[in-house]
Amino acid sequence: MAMTKSRKNDVSAYQVRKTNKALDVIIWVFLFLWAVINLFPLYWMFTFSLKDNEQILTTNRFGLPKKWFWSNYSRAMNTGNILNYFKNSIIITLFAILITILAAMMASYAITRIQWRGSEAMNKVFMLGITIPIQASIIPVYLVLSRLELLDSYIALIVPYAAFSLTMAILICTGFMTQLPKDLDEAAYIDGCGRTKVFFTIIAPLMKPAVATTSIYTFLQCWNELMFAQTFNTKKDIMTLPAGIQQLSGSYTIEWGPIGAALSIATFPTIIIYILLSRRIQESFIAGAIKG
Repeated sequence: MAMTKSRKNDVSAYQVRKTNKALDVIIWVFLFLWAVINLFPLYWMFTFSLKDNEQILTTNRFGLPKKWFWSNYSRAMNTGNILNYFKNSIIITLFAILITILAAMMASYAITRIQWRGSEAMNKVFMLGITIPIQASIIPVYLVLSRLELLDSYIALIVPYAAFSLTMAILICTGFMTQLPKDLDEAAYIDGCGRTKVFFTIIAPLMKPAVATTSIYTFLQCWNELMFAQTFNTKKDIMTLPAGIQQLSGSYTIEWGPIGAALSIATFPTIIIYILLSRRIQESFIAGAIKG
């Protein structure tokens, strides 16, 4: 009887191991397919940028280029003025990120660390910004910028971008800041620090994961935005990349290769920033999961 039970246990253990291996294979196959699906647009865009119209439209849509047209990149940068649009996008995006992070951290500090009667109500007011569609605000924002004579300038995009990114930034920073023990503040007050010094020397350095998450969110919101960029800025000298790439389309014929090159140039910073800040984003999400 003991031998029979031992054999049954061995068989059941073998079956469990076999089932686990089968599940592992299925999971790895699924993850591989998912990675291919997500990476294919990047592959297609890069190969797209190195082809001529004949390969793109008829003979070789998805394969590697039969003839590599590296000249598409030089045409995009020189004839298409992509470098100037790239510079404008960097300036506008960086200032929007800085304003958003500073305002969001200060608002979150006031809501979570300072005791005052209207803190919860103010937080709810900030969160109402999520419910406002950006399309519904374009006319009021345009009228305000027009009356202030700010159209066709960097400020015409920096301020709206920062304003519409602020709600999500406050949500991220508030969720992370509540994890920080208030004993840090009290110990600093005992040592003679004021609120400003506590915020900049103690709280702000501990907010790096939230800052990284907010930075990437704001970067994507600003870097890829087209509607405001087309409406509030009409001068070619200060156009951003999305609006500038649209200028590459001709009235009668379109050279798709340089457009693909411009899209590749515009996508490259997004990939680099995500690679550099992905660890911080994971830390922020883990902190939020622990809180939940």
